[in-house]
Amino acid sequence: MTLSSRVFFTVDALPDQWDDVAQNNLFLTKRYFKVLEQSAPANMTCFYIGVFREGRLVGCALSQFLDMGSLSSFGARDHCIKESIRLFFFKRFVSRVLILGNNMLSGENAFVFADNLPPLEYFRALNDGLDEIGRHLAQEKRDPHLTVWKDFCPDHAREFQSVLGHEYFRFSAQPNMILSVRPAWNTERDYVDDLTKKYRDQYKRARKKAEGITMRQLSAQEIEKNKSKLYELYLTVAQNAPFNTFYLRDNHWLSLKENLGDDFLFYGYFKGDQLLGFDTLIKNGSTMETYFLGYDGHVQKQRMLYLNMLYNMLGYAIKNGFKRVIFARTAMEIKSSVGAEPVELVGFMKHRNSIFQALLPKLYHYFEPEAQWQQRHPFKHP
Repeated sequence: MTLSSRVFFTVDALPDQWDDVAQNNLFLTKRYFKVLEQSAPANMTCFYIGVFREGRLVGCALSQFLDMGSLSSFGARDHCIKESIRLFFFKRFVSRVLILGNNMLSGENAFVFADNLPPLEYFRALNDGLDEIGRHLAQEKRDPHLTVWKDFCPDHAREFQSVLGHEYFRFSAQPNMILSVRPAWNTERDYVDDLTKKYRDQYKRARKKAEGITMRQLSAQEIEKNKSKLYELYLTVAQNAPFNTFYLRDNHWLSLKENLGDDFLFYGYFKGDQLLGFDTLIKNGSTMETYFLGYDGHVQKQRMLYLNMLYNMLGYAIKNGFKRVIFARTAMEIKSSVGAEPVELVGFMKHRNSIFQALLPKLYHYFEPEAQWQQRHPFKHP
């Protein structure tokens, strides 16, 4: 039986059975979608695609539309002639992007299906949903320049390519940095004991540097009270990133806490009463997802604050029995120094203009050069 798709524009309009299908991935559930509805970036619009078989909901998907033309800066790259060209090109030819997936996360968080359906059927149904969203945006004079299917593992990428891949340019961005928690680790000390001397010394040095800084979990009320400072710390990190397609709203963390409750953890780092930084975690089944963070740049350099955050997030995952920690993209080298390993993610993109589509392979590698980094191997035994 052929599948059909339907696009939903609000969370309240989603079918009652939605969470029954999406339950294995928190990032496709209604309560997470409520976070997006309340606090998605200003240049992002979210859509929800339901896939049906004989009237029964069998698939759930998230789509996001990004209008990058409204951003004043894409990040730290915007400081030379090449970056001015990049900015000019992006705003006029690729600034409006329709994504199947979640641009705020790394990994396969685009869709989930309840039945063991053939890829031929569900990829075509999802494509029909994207076409419907594209028509809706065109009516609003916001028709997308690019359509992107985001973050497939290589096996799923091959399935997609067999169905729709001939229409798209296949690309691979920075890898997802993932640490698998070893069964023998019951405490953070077990983890440290498995490190080589070089990386045990790194751990000890980082912990020594952070002496006098206290970490504690913040409640929703404390997040709201410190909202301005938290946003300032977030922007310190975000604006120094190589490239940004969005900036979070200042109410984003409060919305996460209110909607996800104990599945969202917010930790502040203090020197006395002074807030120096924060990190965040989201529980997704047996996976711990690290999320956005912020810090004072001077304190980060002096106290190795970012490295200490990585150790703390890993320590929480070990103590609480999680099987893996997703550290996401960026800062690959330092993440690999704590044990995270790169996992390739594949995407597909299609430009509405056939000439630009033919040029996408060259343009992509020009504007998004391959990151140069050295993978570290911190453990005594693989």
